[in-house]
Amino acid sequence: MSGFVEKPVPVEVPGLTHLHTGKVRDLYATADGRLVMVASDRVSAFDWVLPTEIPDKGRLLTRLSLWWFERLADLTDNHVVSDTPPPGAPADWAGRTLVCRRLDMVPVECVARGYLTGSGLAEYRATGEVCGVPLPGGLVDGSRLEQPIFTPATKAEVGEHDENVSYATVAARHGEALAAELRERTLAVYERGRAVAEERGILLADTKFEFGRDPGGRLVLADEVFTPDSSRFWPAESWEPGHAQPSFDKQYIRDWLTSPASGWDRAAEVPPPPLPDEVVARTRDKYVEAFERLTGGSPDLG
Repeated sequence: MSGFVEKPVPVEVPGLTHLHTGKVRDLYATADGRLVMVASDRVSAFDWVLPTEIPDKGRLLTRLSLWWFERLADLTDNHVVSDTPPPGAPADWAGRTLVCRRLDMVPVECVARGYLTGSGLAEYRATGEVCGVPLPGGLVDGSRLEQPIFTPATKAEVGEHDENVSYATVAARHGEALAAELRERTLAVYERGRAVAEERGILLADTKFEFGRDPGGRLVLADEVFTPDSSRFWPAESWEPGHAQPSFDKQYIRDWLTSPASGWDRAAEVPPPPLPDEVVARTRDKYVEAFERLTGGSPDLG
């Protein structure tokens, strides 16, 4: 059991058809066939969408994605048409809405790893590999890999676990040509993001992308890119392999949920409790700091 602790009721907007409520985004369709993605302030952890929101998170992540899309334009096309909410949309959609082209989405989470941690570390400890990619012995939590690796996963529904799979599995399910294109594009975009982040004192440990085909058959980058929700960002100055690293993502929330202070038993499959104000504030501060360090500017949240 997992999913939403309290599933939100979608906002009704004239001229838009509500399609889906995801972990952190609501998806609508326009009458002319475009998609409208609205980033909420919801936050998820351990496959649960928590009952407590992080103020301004939706606007921060939307602005950060737009900033990155501009810096990746020579490597990959993306799905964004406009960041202006459609007519009749609520005022609070400003700054957290993207109008996008509709794509034929590839049902693969395209994960790139430049450092060993998380589920990749767990798999390495058990098998010496990550998604079928053999790695040298002696690596520890936080080790930098000699070369970034493509470690895809199946895309799960809300409340379900993504499943790490091998490149060979992606090729068998979707064809060798698409698998090769996904790997090449994923690693190229990751390398660009890593280089840009390192210039700003941030290590991009790993990240995930989603791609879709446009009507012409071209592979297009979709969803979000290089945000603290889809990436692990570590401050370079404190990187020290051998243990978990400080981060600019929602690790602070995960740490609190698994601490005695939360009183939550993850194994019992009961919904997690609301987050205390201090955890909410610290998490928001992490998102703001990531934005400011990466972009060199203020998010101007008011």
